[in-house]
Amino acid sequence: MMHREGMSAIHTPTGSQGRGVAILRRGRNMRVIVTLAVLCVLLAQEPAHAYIGPGAGIAVGSSLLALFLAFLSGFAAFFLWPIRWLFRFIRGRRAHAKARVKRFVILGLDGMEPTLAEKYMSEGKMPNLAKLKREGTYRRLGTTAPPLSPVAWSTFLTGCNPGKHNIFDFLTRIKSNYLPSLSSVSIHDSSRALKLGKYRIPLGKPDIRLLRKGKPFWNTLGEHGIFSNIIRVPITFPPEKFNGVLLSAMCVPDLRGSQGTFSYYTTRAAGEGEHVGGEQIRVKREGDVIRSHLVGPAGGVRDNGGPMRCPFEVKIRGKGKARLKVNGETVELNKGEYTPWVGVEFKAGLGVKVKGICEFLLLNTEPEFELYVTPIQIDPDKPVMPISHPSVYCTYLSKMLGTYATLGLAEDTWGLNAGILGDDDFLHQCLETDEEREEMFFDALEKVRRGLCVCVFDGTDRIQHMFWRYIDPEHPARNGQAKKQHRNAIDELYQRMDELVGRTVQQCKDDGTVLMVISDHGFKPFRRGIDLNVWLEQNGYLKLKPDGRGKKYLTGIDWSQTKAYCMGLAGIWLNVKGREAQGIVEPGDADKLREELCEKLTGLRDEENNELAISRAFDTRKIYSGPYKTEAPDIILGYNVGYRVSWEAAVGQPTDKLFHDNTRAWSGDHCIDPKLVPGVLFCNRKIKDDNPRLIDLGATALDMFGVEVPKIMDGRPLTLADANGAFPTNGRSKPGIAKQSPDAAKPKKDNTCVAQ
Repeated sequence: MMHREGMSAIHTPTGSQGRGVAILRRGRNMRVIVTLAVLCVLLAQEPAHAYIGPGAGIAVGSSLLALFLAFLSGFAAFFLWPIRWLFRFIRGRRAHAKARVKRFVILGLDGMEPTLAEKYMSEGKMPNLAKLKREGTYRRLGTTAPPLSPVAWSTFLTGCNPGKHNIFDFLTRIKSNYLPSLSSVSIHDSSRALKLGKYRIPLGKPDIRLLRKGKPFWNTLGEHGIFSNIIRVPITFPPEKFNGVLLSAMCVPDLRGSQGTFSYYTTRAAGEGEHVGGEQIRVKREGDVIRSHLVGPAGGVRDNGGPMRCPFEVKIRGKGKARLKVNGETVELNKGEYTPWVGVEFKAGLGVKVKGICEFLLLNTEPEFELYVTPIQIDPDKPVMPISHPSVYCTYLSKMLGTYATLGLAEDTWGLNAGILGDDDFLHQCLETDEEREEMFFDALEKVRRGLCVCVFDGTDRIQHMFWRYIDPEHPARNGQAKKQHRNAIDELYQRMDELVGRTVQQCKDDGTVLMVISDHGFKPFRRGIDLNVWLEQNGYLKLKPDGRGKKYLTGIDWSQTKAYCMGLAGIWLNVKGREAQGIVEPGDADKLREELCEKLTGLRDEENNELAISRAFDTRKIYSGPYKTEAPDIILGYNVGYRVSWEAAVGQPTDKLFHDNTRAWSGDHCIDPKLVPGVLFCNRKIKDDNPRLIDLGATALDMFGVEVPKIMDGRPLTLADANGAFPTNGRSKPGIAKQSPDAAKPKKDNTCVAQ
């Protein structure tokens, strides 16, 4: 569910939304100065520390003061760049003195499946990756337990196991009330405000807090003078300060504070189906005119003012044709065609406006009117909260390359799951997002000639999630949904990624650049869901209230008689006394209970289909090390191929069946036993190590730049050959390895980061 690998659930009970917004009203000259200032930053490879962007979050401020400060900082950055460049040149020579590489480039293809990559290479469909394999290295890459994107990418960027970076799933539970919340970021409104009649003026900035712990390896590089350009690596929101530039990715919210809420406007009767991840708004047709509004962030500066609104009007001009008017702009609508990004604004009061962007898709004019609107996203040209470091970097990209998606999970999987979008509509979003990302990536490669470049592409993950049904003849969602024109969608996806790799290789062909192409995990079919809360109920570990079945967010559970419960994609929590609000399991009994549950769940079979459903159950106290391992679910499930936690169990909604057919478009997944979904590693250099892991790549980058690997990192530097193919013969040391955690240092039975 939740990819949004299903985080739409968070919009409901726990979504935090701010009031008002600091807006920078930049004139044309100001935009020129800002763009030139960032160019100077990139050319000098130094962050624009002095730039005053649109604030650290959602807060009402003085537009004039913000404009004045932004002008001064942009002016200073522009005219002082020669001094900064000279300082950077001198510092850079010192920083690179011990380096064995001039530039390190990591191209992330989220979710690329090794068996498919190997198949397509053997068929000649991926010649560029086949050449990298032939002339450099190809290995399957050990992933994490669980192999979920936020867990895996957090492990990649910190070089630490989840017990040290604190990310174990998309969701965690709030101990005081058992409700779900995002695991990686917390957004809360300012607690101080000035009330003036019907207005409420925040007196402080909202608290936007990154819950991921640990230090990204590019921060360590920056401390040693190595510049980095990081584009859309998951779990980098809110952005941290470091010596480089960064555009955040996964968990960047939309303007409503959710992880992506689409809108569906129709003349159909209300209540004709609930749309998870979106909302249906009924409209009335008056002749050829439809009038309605976009829903924006809550509050504004009016006390208890409700969500802000932006009115719009659609005039139907014939079958499949219409004209949209919004914010004084006129946009033509043609059935089945997305509009370009449209800027929209919401009046917060007192002259303050909140600006966002969205795309419109006319689905039908007859017999019913139907209009789809993407989640309204943060405008990168006028961001209402920090989505990049420095703050001006997202604006620079907008000025250089045009408006682009900023939502952490920009491809609307829920729109397709709900049947509002068709396959073509969803593919358009995936292709558009990847095209935007490609422009950013090649801009970084052009400007950063020394240092680190990392960019992650999402299309491989999103398309496989939604189109696996076309390559899996046994999938329950295949019948009635598979269309001939999309049976090659994944095949074509891999060929597009291979072409991207080919263009990247051309930009990295100098001898001083190391290029790695990686994925954080692989992919497998998702045919059957397991309702673990039903299993816990059947085995006496969970008790429902008399009317509790079918209630979401664990609200139907009788906590006075419940020892364990499931929520999220990863695993099971114990209801421990003194930890959970209504815990009944004595802390001294928790270890025995975890062991008992792991033993019973390992080898669980789907008797109806006569298949193994769960390969292994992991006691997290045994597979993780570090200060945050007690924050993990008590048990992580390693599902067999074809299985995953059910949609209902993921949001704490007990059903009456243990196994459920998955009939949704979301038909592929990777939330299974980590040994079954390794990622891929391609490199333009030879690599000596036979069993590389995702956790090792940060340490490898540090080592190649001559930077000592911090002792807290669990990853080990891989041994890379030089540009001539020769491996080091001087027995170079690998700092930090001797004092790493036992879990990281000992040999693995399978090629994963933390699984035993």
